[in-house]
Amino acid sequence: MDGREHRWFMLGASVIPLIAVFGAMALLWNKVFYWSDVVVLVIMYVISGFGISTGYHRMLTHRSFETYRPVRVALATAGAMAGQGPPLIWAAHHRKHHRVADKTGDPHSPHLDFPPGFKGAMAGLWHSHLGWLFDVKLTSEPMRYCPDLVREKPLRWLSEHLLLVVTAGVLLPGILAFAITGGSLYAALTGVVWGGLVRIFLINHMTYAVNSIGHYFGRRRFETTDESRNVAWLSLPSFGEAWHNNHHAFPRSARHGMKWYEVDLSAILIWCLEKTRLAWKVIRIDSERLTLREAGISRVDGASLDRRQLLEGQQKLAPMAERSRDSDTSLVDVE
Repeated sequence: MDGREHRWFMLGASVIPLIAVFGAMALLWNKVFYWSDVVVLVIMYVISGFGISTGYHRMLTHRSFETYRPVRVALATAGAMAGQGPPLIWAAHHRKHHRVADKTGDPHSPHLDFPPGFKGAMAGLWHSHLGWLFDVKLTSEPMRYCPDLVREKPLRWLSEHLLLVVTAGVLLPGILAFAITGGSLYAALTGVVWGGLVRIFLINHMTYAVNSIGHYFGRRRFETTDESRNVAWLSLPSFGEAWHNNHHAFPRSARHGMKWYEVDLSAILIWCLEKTRLAWKVIRIDSERLTLREAGISRVDGASLDRRQLLEGQQKLAPMAERSRDSDTSLVDVE
């Protein structure tokens, strides 16, 4: 899927679910609603949510843990069903985002090249939320940013047959609703609307909100070189993704919720996979490192750097990192 095809796909994945939302509202207005609609909506939302958060983001993009190939393919497929694009392009965009977060070249920063004031803020939020997906100048080549993933045949297949996978994800809740209602065609149709299309609308805008709101509003627990924020009220429906400042402070960490009260459903899933020996090499951040970083101190090979030294070092390394075609540099947690 090239850039033009990707933009057309994302346009369809944005407009069609939106139309379905209005259709669902009309169904509710006319009291056409089945208990199975809630069931398939929740089931498919959870599958898609874990697919994006645990699969696309933590497993593929940041390599926060390792797992067996069937589990890896299942999580990547669940992510593809969310309709956010091919796994290779999704990972490439996100690795590029971390490399130059809120700086020139960031695919979806709300802070670049927008005028001051309310109008500029709204333009920035719109761009980071959805507008960036249709930017004709946007390039994040998978061969540059994620050659490690391009080498995986299942990920190439998912990227090449994305429309088929998304269509299957839309029809699946209809089939499920048909089965659990004893063969109701009406339930099957409304199941497609709610569990298929409305679900895509909800999960996608949850992810987009992390890109926009998560770089504009909320608490900054850690000092980072970007504008990432923790947005507590989004943490549960985003499966832990909204602990975004935590994530930017420690990009490869399998856990984004660093405190016991910071709910992180994806971290819980990864923990369950690890306990059942389905995941290993899980990246964790030790308490000493957390304490140092929270105090504004970062560690490099055992040495401590204050905030000013860290910024100076990252500024010197930035041009070199941008020129590098080694995807591993986009994964490095500069600590």
